[in-house]
Amino acid sequence: MFTGLIREIAEVESFNNGKLKIVSKHQAKVGDSIAINGVCLTVTDTFNGGFYLNVASETKSIVDDSKFQDKVHLEPAMQMGDRFEGHIVQGHVDTLGEVIKIDNHGNGVDFYIKVPQEQIAYIVPKGSITIDGVSLTVNEVYEDSFRLTIIPHTLENTLIKNYKIGSKVNIETDMFARYIEHILANKKACKTTSWSEIDAINMSF
Repeated sequence: MFTGLIREIAEVESFNNGKLKIVSKHQAKVGDSIAINGVCLTVTDTFNGGFYLNVASETKSIVDDSKFQDKVHLEPAMQMGDRFEGHIVQGHVDTLGEVIKIDNHGNGVDFYIKVPQEQIAYIVPKGSITIDGVSLTVNEVYEDSFRLTIIPHTLENTLIKNYKIGSKVNIETDMFARYIEHILANKKACKTTSWSEIDAINMSF
């Protein structure tokens, strides 16, 4: 699990045949989970100054190769006892979005991002969303896009400052919205346990 708070801007040294080589200050260990641009990956090997990760074919079918090039957002998985900030992020990218409009209004920059229309149900106004691994708040939701306002601090400390019209971004929608939609969609298939049945079960012990 992650929080969507970027800990480092790392650099991709190479990406070949699903093997990703990352140069980083973070001292990773084999088996660690690390989010790269919001994608949860497992460390397979380490070297002095970085580590290797494997990118599965399932991930490659969703995430554009451009998200594993040049500089990338890096966040190690949370550890027990860590301070919880940001929001709950799984590192499972749902879709790619595209920046379609950028509006700089001085004390912040609005980014308008287009997504496949079927994803809009999971993007909630004033709710949380993860963009390339960064925990952000949705301002407005439209038919097939949404608007984010990025404050100067976030721009300064992330790669969002480099986004242009047409930039592709990894998107992880709100986990709770996905869960609720799945539960409601499958409600008829689920057998509801009555209180009398619960009492009978309790009496059997």
